[in-house]
Amino acid sequence: MRKEFLIFAQDKISARHRIEQVVDWEVIFWEINMKRCRNTKIVATIGPSSNSPEIIEKLYLGGVDVFRLNFSHGDHAGHEKIYDIIRSVGRRHHSSPTILADLQGPKLRVGTFENNKVILEEGDIFRFDLDKTPGDTKRVNLPHPEILEALEVGTSLLLDDGKLRFEVLSCSPEHAEVKVVVGGQLSNRKGVNVPQVMLPIPALTEKDRKDLDFALKLGVDWVALSFVQNPEDVEEAHSIIKGKAKVLSKIEKPLAVRAIEPITKISDGIMVARGDLGVEMNPEEVPAAQRLIINTCHRMGKPVIVATQMLESMITSPSPTRAEVSDVANAVYCGADATMLSAESASGQYPLEAVHMMSRIIEVTEEDPSCVRRIEDNAQCPHQTALDAKCKAAKSAAMYSNASCIVMFSDSFDHVACCSRFRPTCPIILGTSSDQLARQAGLLCGVYSLVMKKEFNLDKLCKIATTTAIDRKFAKIGDSIVVLNDFDGDSVNILKI
Repeated sequence: MRKEFLIFAQDKISARHRIEQVVDWEVIFWEINMKRCRNTKIVATIGPSSNSPEIIEKLYLGGVDVFRLNFSHGDHAGHEKIYDIIRSVGRRHHSSPTILADLQGPKLRVGTFENNKVILEEGDIFRFDLDKTPGDTKRVNLPHPEILEALEVGTSLLLDDGKLRFEVLSCSPEHAEVKVVVGGQLSNRKGVNVPQVMLPIPALTEKDRKDLDFALKLGVDWVALSFVQNPEDVEEAHSIIKGKAKVLSKIEKPLAVRAIEPITKISDGIMVARGDLGVEMNPEEVPAAQRLIINTCHRMGKPVIVATQMLESMITSPSPTRAEVSDVANAVYCGADATMLSAESASGQYPLEAVHMMSRIIEVTEEDPSCVRRIEDNAQCPHQTALDAKCKAAKSAAMYSNASCIVMFSDSFDHVACCSRFRPTCPIILGTSSDQLARQAGLLCGVYSLVMKKEFNLDKLCKIATTTAIDRKFAKIGDSIVVLNDFDGDSVNILKI
């Protein structure tokens, strides 16, 4: 009589010993991704404060699910070193952390000044032009003719993250005469924002294309596009990436908010990049935009990250402000798949403390009974598709059987994203034969992945599901679990075990 063996690589020696003893083995599991006491994921940016092997390992064990490589800083050699460290940490813990490459995108900046800076007063008349000579209190070079060509009388120009504001009085393809609306100090190469204008600038610059090619060769799981303005920007990225990674669109402009549905439809995921978004639109409008973006992602079954300044004070302080704690909790209440740390983990003084704090905030928030009710109240109706019907049924089966987890066998990112979209109150264990999918799914709320040999026998899958759930402490003997089999692609069986 044939025996079936479920071999978990909890350590290399015991796993190898068991394999050598067994000739007729069927399935090998890599260790499941790190189980957390929460569903919402944490994205952490790696930088000077966190780029050592010791810190990266502590960050992963402390709660980081997705590591962000910020291509606005550093060089290829540095990013490759960090990538190798992350993969090494994953192998050491028999897991596969998710890696996100964040491209810089177009950076619009003014030129330089004779004395490195000037002071502009409200009401002053100033000029931006194509003359490359150093500027003064009357003018400065704007080395972006595409901006000058797109301006109209009355258009607002924002400089230095919105600290200075100008109104266009007259313009031509060579220059723009502006009035200073909000003055202050303007120094060399400060950034320029044009909030309400569709600029004829591609989302992928020459630098981005080189960085993208390098990131794909490394093997990153997600690529984030900066300053997406329209669906065409995302289509261009897809045509280059060709399925080697998932595409995450960063929403940083009011124009992108207005086009959120078509952008979300063509993207694999969305980031609410509140830094530049908060510069280009009034600050009081950002919370409503954030909620709109999250709800759109839920409706379309796409993961969404809330980013920027979530625990900003922890760059220099070991504890956050109460307002920052509420900000993280609000993202969880709204149903974000992930929350992100930027400078807090990249260059801050307390990267580990920031991760631990964010993890605790999420855990406590998700334990709040009102959080479950809010997520349920915000739950999207299923689309009229067989896939939505199956995933919705899996959630209902788990709810009414008080299941400890849903075990979903699938090789489709869209299918597991759909299951996550309904926000079941229990975790989703994704069993997949694709290493790539296992890593990409690390961004999805409540999803934990393991890589396994593809299996079509339902009885064997049920045994795999129960053994996995118990072995990895997602369930204990006597608990109910729900099994969702999607390997054959045509039929899905939902079972209470």
